[in-house]
Amino acid sequence: MTLAQRIAAALALPLALFAALPAAAGVGDLLVAPTRIVLNGSRGTEIVLSNIGDEVATYRISVELRRMKEDGTLEDVAVANDRETKARDMIFYAPRRVTIAPNEPQTIRISARAPQGLPDGEYRAHLLFRAVPKPRPVTEHKEVKGIAFELIPIYGVTIPVVIRTGNLQAKVGIANVQLTNQDGKPAVALDLSRAGDRSVFGDIRVFKTGIKDPIAIQRGVAVYTEIGTRHVVIPVKEGVAAAGPVTVDFVETSDAGPVSMAETKTILR
Repeated sequence: MTLAQRIAAALALPLALFAALPAAAGVGDLLVAPTRIVLNGSRGTEIVLSNIGDEVATYRISVELRRMKEDGTLEDVAVANDRETKARDMIFYAPRRVTIAPNEPQTIRISARAPQGLPDGEYRAHLLFRAVPKPRPVTEHKEVKGIAFELIPIYGVTIPVVIRTGNLQAKVGIANVQLTNQDGKPAVALDLSRAGDRSVFGDIRVFKTGIKDPIAIQRGVAVYTEIGTRHVVIPVKEGVAAAGPVTVDFVETSDAGPVSMAETKTILR
């Protein structure tokens, strides 16, 4: 099994300049692992990029600032606040541009250097790995009447880089659990609240009495510090009747293993 196959499960959600399309589309195919970085001190870590396409691909790496909205989507930051500026300035990484042959990995080294007197807290920025289009051959000029545009989408993958200083705490709550539908199929909607001085990241699971495995699960749910509540909709497994008594929990991912952060019981109708 190749490195690319081993880290396929860690594929990050892609971003496109003009549309959201799979990372396998467009210029090159990119896998990134891990898909989330947490730095708690001066010691850095590594990110592995893998080109699973059939051609050599070049990627440019940059630091971006994004804020989470209550529906979980991220929006670009037009004007950075003080915390965001500090996060961007603390992140150091190399190299900043890589060319990767097909089915080959490339390591990116990343660390954070906190300035003296930095207040305790959580600081976050995002690394963007953006494909660099290959030079296009010169073609014969064609006469065009009026105005013509040719849009070339540029694809990339982003991952959050979280920097924590001090002894930070967070509390999680689950509320407003109800049965709904998503794209015409049953789903469970809920509000995941966060309080404290750090973000949370983990899995939401919905268990039904008498069934061992979750009837609905959403992995890798983050609630960042800029919001207090995130609205989540989780599809129910096909063929499962969700109505009735359920238990909903949020299990955070940590270095020590899964940690239960919140649990609630309710009846879905």
